[in-house]
Amino acid sequence: MDGGVISKKPSVTSSQVADHAGVSQSAVSRTFTPGASISPKTRAKVLAAAKELGYRPNAIARSLITSRSRIIAVVMAYLENLFYPDVLEELGRRLSAENYHVLLFTGFKDRDSDPVFDQLMQYRVDGIILASTSLSSELSEECTAAGIPVVLFNRYVPNLKVTAICCDNVAGGRVVAEYLHDTAHVRPAYVGGEHDATTNLDRARGFTGRLQELGVALHAHEAGGAFSYTAGYSAADRLVRQSVRPDSIFFASDVMAVGGVDAIRAANLRVPDDISVIGFDDVPMASWPSYELTTVRQPITQMVDETAKILDFDKSAIKKPFRKILFMNGMLVERKTVMDRRRRLSLARPAQA
Repeated sequence: MDGGVISKKPSVTSSQVADHAGVSQSAVSRTFTPGASISPKTRAKVLAAAKELGYRPNAIARSLITSRSRIIAVVMAYLENLFYPDVLEELGRRLSAENYHVLLFTGFKDRDSDPVFDQLMQYRVDGIILASTSLSSELSEECTAAGIPVVLFNRYVPNLKVTAICCDNVAGGRVVAEYLHDTAHVRPAYVGGEHDATTNLDRARGFTGRLQELGVALHAHEAGGAFSYTAGYSAADRLVRQSVRPDSIFFASDVMAVGGVDAIRAANLRVPDDISVIGFDDVPMASWPSYELTTVRQPITQMVDETAKILDFDKSAIKKPFRKILFMNGMLVERKTVMDRRRRLSLARPAQA
């Protein structure tokens, strides 16, 4: 150290490791390349030399040689919907098992990922996962030209030539409608998230469409405007102030439903005795004892597995990007926020003489 400045030690090179271990430089490269062929004895010698010299492989330098960075860009416009931290954790675990690294881009206000596109492309990423955001058709074509696979996670854009992995939100909405009908609810309401998100539109479409088939009128449709606690709380607060309240509310996400439960309780009403509540996603908070929320579980593990399959291309496959929309079935999880009103109705009927 000189004058308070800490000098940086020169990096150890792979050729130095090779000389120290008495092997070729290609043997060092194969040792640190996942899946490469190398004998256990040679690998042990290289690892011992690398540890002694303090060598760490340079992933950036390797990417210049192999044209593969093994970096996957994950783009999320926001994390306030608690579904996405779960997705990020599962993606990180799954891609790490495939020897990929996750580079996260988040915190931008636009729901379109175009503003961060130039930034993420500077990292020579091998693939892009877009969750809670989308991209324009122009950038989609640019990715195709560059041979970079793009996956839209949990949403899709009609007519955009990009692979999308989604829960079947229409089917999920239909299941909720049938469940409320089967439990004798007659004034169901829907509280939506982002107005233009396919997740919101499809859940609403499945819910209202199935209610209509069952002969049940939708009592109210509240536009939450965001998949957030505040949006759910505000929408529920408006609904409970109506002269005729709904007897059940289907929220477009769990975090919204949690906000809704708190708003209902703040109005001195009980869940589910006065108003039943159903969410969508099955985030960890949904099972907390203070909520025990009935919800539709998204198949995150299966969705992530399919995403990993699409991104794990060999070079020939990269030239022909995979394009389709894959819908996967969710599952209704019954907890304690829905009242079975059939029992209440049977108790209210006078006994037969």
